[in-house]
Amino acid sequence: MGKKFEKEKIVQILLVVVVVLLGLFGYGFYRYYNLSKDFSETKMILIETQKILVETKDEVSYLLDNLNKEQDKNKTFENQIGQIANTVGTLDKLSKTDKELLQKYSKVYFLNENYVPNGLLDIPKEYLLQKERTLKIHSKVLPYLEEMIKAMRENQTPIEIVSAYRSFGEQSSLKNNYNIVYGSGANTFSADQGYSEHQLGTALDLTTENLGANFTDFADTKAYQWLLENAYKYGFILSYPEGNNYYQFEPWHFRFVGKSLAKRLREEKQFFYDLSQRNIDAYLINIFD
Repeated sequence: MGKKFEKEKIVQILLVVVVVLLGLFGYGFYRYYNLSKDFSETKMILIETQKILVETKDEVSYLLDNLNKEQDKNKTFENQIGQIANTVGTLDKLSKTDKELLQKYSKVYFLNENYVPNGLLDIPKEYLLQKERTLKIHSKVLPYLEEMIKAMRENQTPIEIVSAYRSFGEQSSLKNNYNIVYGSGANTFSADQGYSEHQLGTALDLTTENLGANFTDFADTKAYQWLLENAYKYGFILSYPEGNNYYQFEPWHFRFVGKSLAKRLREEKQFFYDLSQRNIDAYLINIFD
């Protein structure tokens, strides 16, 4: 009886173990199924996400490419605007600059009787040969003249001014007087009215204290040699050198043409009237820079 009871008890225990194992197996299978399902779903999500990222990357690349193109367009447009602004500024500057100032007047171009340069100023008396006279010069040339005279005085080669601006009428009277005294010979050293650089207000006749009004010997002075070597630094050039085709050699006659043009003439060993008017005109915009 006791053995039978023990046998039945063992069977019951085995059944319980089997049921527990089946339950655990079933739960494990359930969990495996759910995990597999979750993994598949997660894998699908990852694949879709990867697709979205690839598409997004392509879209971002496309947008960046378009952005760069637009930036290039804007930069080009900005450069064009800058060029237009510079052109407008240049044209505006040219419109405010007297176009006559760099013309080749000696027997070439003509200034009418009504032409008077803008802003004429009195030259300080201390620079004049005849202190009682009133001589005028273009207002924008005066600072360059004063700077040059100061440099010459510091170099112990001072100059004095005999003549500067002359109106159409003054040049006419002067030429008539020369014609009376020298006849046709006056044409070798004096311009007719309307053809004189002096009417521009940028030309000067120079001398020294020792020479005074007898400035025809100016070429023999230290002052003249200094001017040949240094006048270009202040924008002045010798208008009528030896061998020119317009007038006799005038070592005393200097004209302001601006530093840029004067420097070029110096470096290329040329004279103002050697250049074409077209080449000269290119320097007009910078004449007072």
